[in-house]
Amino acid sequence: MTNTDRNAKLTVRFWGVRGSIAAGGSEFSGVGGNTSCVEVRAGDELLVFDAGTGLRALGAEVRPKQGHFFFSHLHWDHIQGFPFFGPAFVPGNHFTLHGPGKGAAKLLAALEKQMSQPTFPVTLDAMGARLDFTEVKDGQVTDVGPARVIARSLNHPGGCLGYRVEVGGKSVVYATDFEPMADGGVDPAALALAMNADVLIADAQYTADEYEGRCGPCRKGWGHNAIHHATALAKAAKVKTLVLFHHDPSHDDVVVQELEQMAQREFAPARAAREGLQLEV
Repeated sequence: MTNTDRNAKLTVRFWGVRGSIAAGGSEFSGVGGNTSCVEVRAGDELLVFDAGTGLRALGAEVRPKQGHFFFSHLHWDHIQGFPFFGPAFVPGNHFTLHGPGKGAAKLLAALEKQMSQPTFPVTLDAMGARLDFTEVKDGQVTDVGPARVIARSLNHPGGCLGYRVEVGGKSVVYATDFEPMADGGVDPAALALAMNADVLIADAQYTADEYEGRCGPCRKGWGHNAIHHATALAKAAKVKTLVLFHHDPSHDDVVVQELEQMAQREFAPARAAREGLQLEV
């Protein structure tokens, strides 16, 4: 890595911060209602983590001609924005899509199925940009320009990949859709991925009462953290900043602010992800 690479900027912008399904209405306008999509800039390189409904706005505003997508997993709320990513329809543009399956076969199959009858009017082949698919495995390291991207498998039904982006001595961790192990212990893969990170973007979908089933169904085994799980991980991993992510679609702006304040009592440098939030690492 050259000195220029070591000095490359590492920035984060949030385009979709919600989990499970998009949420609309004035009561969600402060936090935003789009599902998972996070832009990371490593120098001149564009890295996009997940393609939830927030991806539509990224494409319309940024209009990138090239970049790398890293998919955590293939649940709908993490891929639904891809058919509406305008730059993928532009001939001459080039995007590399990193995801599960040999040759990213599972990712390709999911995107093709999503863009097919009877659920969508045009197929993936209608996209005029060059789309390259590459496999991501647990423990794999991928170099993108000045960035080193490390993948780890997290505790989620059907599997989910978390990612750590390193540029020089700076690091951002994207860890959505995971929860503690069955015995209540911290997911060791998430802990290893997050250790000493500058920014940890972590699933924090539920309140403790929701997770334990004291209000509504018990959410244990559904693949998402409660707020206190995210703060416990942040403290154990000694991260500098925790960003609460994958907000439940029933949590409006008032609830998210209350949960943010709750998290800050447990881990002071915590904040809730909001659409439009930008961080420079």
